[in-house]
Amino acid sequence: MIQRSIPLGLTYDDVLLVPKKTPVASRQDVSVVTSLSRHLRLNIPIVSANQDTVTESMMAIAMAREGGFGIIHRFMSIEQQVAEVTKVKRWSHVVVGDPYTLTTASTLRDFHRRREHYGITSFLVVDRAERLVGIVTARDVLFEDDLDTPVEKVMTPKSRIVTAAPTISLPEAKQLLHQRRIEKLPLVDRDGKPVGLITMQDILKREQYPNAVHDKNGRLLVGAAIGVKDDYVERAKALLAAGTDALVLDIAHGHSDSALRAIREIREKFGDVELIAGNVATAAGAADLIKAGVDAVKVGVGPGAACTTRVVTGAGVPQLTAIMDCASVATKHRVPLIADGGIQSSGDVTKALAAGASTVMCGNLFAGTDESPGSLVTRAGRKVKVFRGMASRGAAEQRVRREHRQLDDTTFNEMVPEGVEAVVPYRGSARDIIHQLVGGLRSGMSYCGSRTIDELHEQAEFIQITEAGWKESLPHDAEVTS
Repeated sequence: MIQRSIPLGLTYDDVLLVPKKTPVASRQDVSVVTSLSRHLRLNIPIVSANQDTVTESMMAIAMAREGGFGIIHRFMSIEQQVAEVTKVKRWSHVVVGDPYTLTTASTLRDFHRRREHYGITSFLVVDRAERLVGIVTARDVLFEDDLDTPVEKVMTPKSRIVTAAPTISLPEAKQLLHQRRIEKLPLVDRDGKPVGLITMQDILKREQYPNAVHDKNGRLLVGAAIGVKDDYVERAKALLAAGTDALVLDIAHGHSDSALRAIREIREKFGDVELIAGNVATAAGAADLIKAGVDAVKVGVGPGAACTTRVVTGAGVPQLTAIMDCASVATKHRVPLIADGGIQSSGDVTKALAAGASTVMCGNLFAGTDESPGSLVTRAGRKVKVFRGMASRGAAEQRVRREHRQLDDTTFNEMVPEGVEAVVPYRGSARDIIHQLVGGLRSGMSYCGSRTIDELHEQAEFIQITEAGWKESLPHDAEVTS
């Protein structure tokens, strides 16, 4: 059927936010606390994309420390993805609820192997009855060359360790750690078994990152992506067991029977798990995902910096219009939207939230940071890092190899990439990027007269601009020096 009227689709550069009278005296008076999903709250509305050149454990840790959220990509084995989640979960605790242990029969070889695997420098030592008998640290084994030496011979024995009951409060633990000049406080039950561990390092981390977001056990929040084919149920089960706070069912075209089926299956098998799904770009797409049982909807078909879906397929909706259309449905059901793609500046973050999103997902902006996967290289005298869309040829080829399928001429010719592989400039720390985005957002909200993101949703007013209006928005008629 021929469509007789064609609606106008707008993206971020097509509009500006109208300045309004504001009660905000300082941008520090603006709250950027928001909802990631129905039951997860963040202190900043920034999410790092689940792309293999953007988010693994280092990025997820950096995001959560600043109050945002990282979603670990799925383009690795289940075991590898679980290991990445575990690294995030063990980075910081109020109490380490399941401390790693070695037995008295363990050797220094066991110590070094587990130290490398878990990325930690000390282990509690237990006997056959799982009672605490000592602690072994990297300092204890520093000059020990015989890897067959039992840890029992080099450990600090229990008689020289300060322990506490599991009921000790955090202020009491902090005071005890300070008074006794110790770094680790094992929590031991009546049977002498270690049931927890409090470290000075974890206490200092909480003081250093007061904006960090934690789960009920004091661990950093983290999400993980799954697909809709093959091992997605097995992967979801393993990720949830590792402590993943939100599963992100993520495929290029989220408004599909396969996505809806997978959502229902995940709900049926795992119950009240926090489930995010996408990507969609229409009100109908958002409505179907919500009806299937998601806790947040990811919006965006084609706006990503490394995505060519709109060019290759001819399909997509400009991102601002997509967010507004999806918000018309999601708001009624109180389901948050994640605006995924197209963010180039802090002004775009403000516009995305004003249009109805609760958070924004960024890939390109974080791909060039220290925390993103991949090596830093120098090209033409400048530092860069690789960034690619997950529908690019390189990403597709890597998936084929990971799945142990043969990459022959037929497979290669059948690939139709919907993304590119490129390089992005080195941008330093992710923390600096986050601070720039959040600082600009706070200022943008103050221009809209909004003290909270909820107020921004209610009060924001857009004005459509011409190309001349956009050029006027940029620095002009002057030589820019910084």
